[in-house]
Amino acid sequence: MDSRVHPFEIRHRDVWGIAIPASVAFITEPVAGVVDTAVIGQLGDAGLLGGLSLGAVAFSIIFALAFFLRFGTAGLTAQAVGARDPHDGLLHMARAMVVAVVMGLALLALSLPLLSVFEIALAPPAQSAGAFADYVLIRMVSVPFVLINFVLLGWFYGRADARTGMWLQILINVVNIILSILFVQGFGWGVSGAAWGTVIGQIIAAILGLSIAVRHYGGLRPILAIATPTALFDLAAVRRMIGISRDLIIRSAALMAAFAYFAAQGARVDEVALSANAILMQLFSISAFFLDGLATAVEQLCGRAVGARWRPAFEKAIRMGLGWGLVIAGALSMLLFAGGWIAIDFMTTSEPVREMARVYLAMAALTPLTGMPAFVYDGVMIGATLNVTMRNGMVVSLLVYLATAVLLQPILGLWGLWLALHVLLLVRAAIYAWAIEKRKPELFA
Repeated sequence: MDSRVHPFEIRHRDVWGIAIPASVAFITEPVAGVVDTAVIGQLGDAGLLGGLSLGAVAFSIIFALAFFLRFGTAGLTAQAVGARDPHDGLLHMARAMVVAVVMGLALLALSLPLLSVFEIALAPPAQSAGAFADYVLIRMVSVPFVLINFVLLGWFYGRADARTGMWLQILINVVNIILSILFVQGFGWGVSGAAWGTVIGQIIAAILGLSIAVRHYGGLRPILAIATPTALFDLAAVRRMIGISRDLIIRSAALMAAFAYFAAQGARVDEVALSANAILMQLFSISAFFLDGLATAVEQLCGRAVGARWRPAFEKAIRMGLGWGLVIAGALSMLLFAGGWIAIDFMTTSEPVREMARVYLAMAALTPLTGMPAFVYDGVMIGATLNVTMRNGMVVSLLVYLATAVLLQPILGLWGLWLALHVLLLVRAAIYAWAIEKRKPELFA
C-alpha cells in the first residue's frame, strides 16, 4: 500500500461526535437572533423590527464573504490531520489569522461607506432607516473579533474538537442574549442595545478562544518557532490559500446575494411583508444551522479522508451524512409545520405581521427537506477543498434562482419568491452531487 495512504474507519458515533456539539453551537446563533427579534418585536414597532432584520441581513452578507476563514481553515486542517501532520494544521490557522486581523480592521475603517452601500442595496423603509443605521455602525465594532472567531472555529472543527467550538459559540450567544435583554428592556436602548450585546459576546469569545489555541501548543514561543515568516509565507501554500479564499468568497457572495434579494423583495412590498419574511427566515436559520452541524461532521471526515487518501471513508461519510440528514430534516419540517405559529407569536406582537407570517409558514417549514442535501454536499466540498467546483455551482444556482424569481413573483407574489428559494436549494445540491462523482478519481489518485 502507498505510504501516503492512511486507512481509517468511520462509524456513526464519529459523525455524531462532531455533529451534535457543532449543531448545539450553530443553533445558539439563530436562537440569539430570535431573542433579538423578540425583544425588539415586543416593543410593537414594525419600523424597529424591520431595521433590525435588515441590519442582520447586512452582517450576514459581510460575514458570509468572510466565512472562507472558517471553511478554508477547517478543510485544510482536516486534511493535515488525515495526512498525520504533527502540528495539527498550525500554519493553516496562523495564515488565516493574519488575514482575519487585517481584513477585520480594514472593514471597521470602512464602516460609513459600507453603511451607504447597504442603504442603497437593501432600501430600508423610512421608518426603519434610523434603526438600521444605528445597528450597522455599532455591529461593525465586532467585525475583527468575529473573523478571529471564524478562524478558531475552523481550526477546532478541522481537528474534530467540536466541543470546544460548541462552548465558544454558546458563550457568544448566551452573552448576547443576556445583554440584549438587559440593554433593550432594562436600559431602553432599543436596536442599539441588541447590537452592543452581540459586540461584547464576540470580544469575550475571541479572547478565550485565542488563549485555548495558544495553550494547545504550549505557549507563544513554540508557535513562533513553527510559524516562522519563511514557513508562514511559503509561496505555494499562500497561493493555495488565496485560491481557496477567492473561490469561497465568490461562492458566499452568490449565496448571500440570493438571501439579500429575498429580503429586499419583501422590503419593496411593505414593512409587514419585510417583517413577516424576516421572522420566517429566522425559522429557516434555526433549521439551517442545525443541519450545518451535520455538514461540519461530513466536512471534517471527508477532509480527513482526502488527507489520508482513503476513498472508502470519503464515500461512507457522504452516505451517512445524507442518511442522517433525511432523518433530521424530516423531524425539523414536522416541528415547523406543527409549532411554527408559536414561534411567530413569540417573535412579534404585531397582528398584521403575525397573520402574513402564518400564511407563508408552510413554505418555511419545507426548507429543511429541500435544503438538507445542499448542506451535506457543502460539507463534502469544503472538506475536499473543491473550491472551484463549489464556486461555479453556486453561481449557476444563483442565476437559476433569480430567473425563477423574476418569472414567478409577478404571477404568484411572495409565493413565487419562496418557490424560487426552494429551487435554489435543490439546484445547488444537484450540481454538487454530480460534480463530486466526477472528481472522485482525481481526489484519490
